[in-house]
Amino acid sequence: MSRIFLIDLESVSTRYTVEWKWALPEKLRNLGHEVEVISGPEDIPRATTPGAFLNFGGTNIYKSRQVEQVSRLFCEGRISSGDHFIFTDAWHPGIINLKYMSELLQIPVKIHALWHAGSYDPQDFLGRLIGDAPWVRHAEKSFFHAVDHNYFATNFHIEMFMRNLLNDGMETENPWFEEDIHDVLAGKYPKITRCGWPMEYMDAILAPYKDTPKRDLILFPHRIAPEKQVDIFKDLATHLPQYEFVVCQEQNLTKQEYHKLLAQAKIVFSANLQETLGISCYEGCVLDAIPMVPDRLSYKEMYFDVFKYATEMTEDWERYTVHRHKLCYTIIQHMDNYDMRLKLIQQQKESLSERFFTAQGLYDNLN
Repeated sequence: MSRIFLIDLESVSTRYTVEWKWALPEKLRNLGHEVEVISGPEDIPRATTPGAFLNFGGTNIYKSRQVEQVSRLFCEGRISSGDHFIFTDAWHPGIINLKYMSELLQIPVKIHALWHAGSYDPQDFLGRLIGDAPWVRHAEKSFFHAVDHNYFATNFHIEMFMRNLLNDGMETENPWFEEDIHDVLAGKYPKITRCGWPMEYMDAILAPYKDTPKRDLILFPHRIAPEKQVDIFKDLATHLPQYEFVVCQEQNLTKQEYHKLLAQAKIVFSANLQETLGISCYEGCVLDAIPMVPDRLSYKEMYFDVFKYATEMTEDWERYTVHRHKLCYTIIQHMDNYDMRLKLIQQQKESLSERFFTAQGLYDNLN
């Protein structure tokens, strides 16, 4: 089996990064690998930038300390040819530092990295605030080329990455492009792997909440950010007063309180304009909540038709106001037929678990 250096993510108490601190090393060790976790300092600024997942200054303190640790491992002669490095977030400058040391010291290692988002996604923080500035686009391309195995949770994410970053959004000028995407999605290009995220622990984490009584509750589980369109959710609440609508991030919930509320909900609602996976809707399925999602983004390939509504209904505020009555009708139908949906929710959960919430592709490549 392999020796693995795991470059982890700083944990945020309300996010999956808390579980990844212990669950991913444990999973890899259970598979027989030798694992050393490379973490940053705990005393970094923790307050997240509004609408974001992390603190933009604190994350660089964290990553810089990780780079220092990896550099010292090379200086001390503790890195051997064939060792594996897993970056749990591909947007990490340490990838370049690692490649620099590996090649100049002639100690070939295998680099794995999980892509969550980047400037190539126009709805992501980097895409909105920085866009296609040459420095950020070339940085992301450099990360990609330095990594041996790049992991994406969905085909939607792979296609967006290839179109907007690797091909600079100019696929019409390259007639080979559609065929190239087809080959990548078929697994013929080992540098890119469609691989679910390592979240096999989710059933155990949510098990204590599974017998919670349901009520006519609809949750908005996403960040309050422009690409999540929380205003649509709040407007729906004014037109459907018979149901309880809750924006989770406005409640200042602990992770445990969030899971308890999720277990009480009958519907988890999304109008997202940006989503490369979508963990909260999966959590909803695990706890028997109906995932009500638009037929776009990663949702398109992940969810059964019964749980998807037409994408034009929430493409923007203007289109939403035209289609509001259809969304309201769909919500009422889900609520009135909740018990009849239960078997489908459970089947949906199993499909998601098998295809998108286990990192089997990563585990295979480590062998």
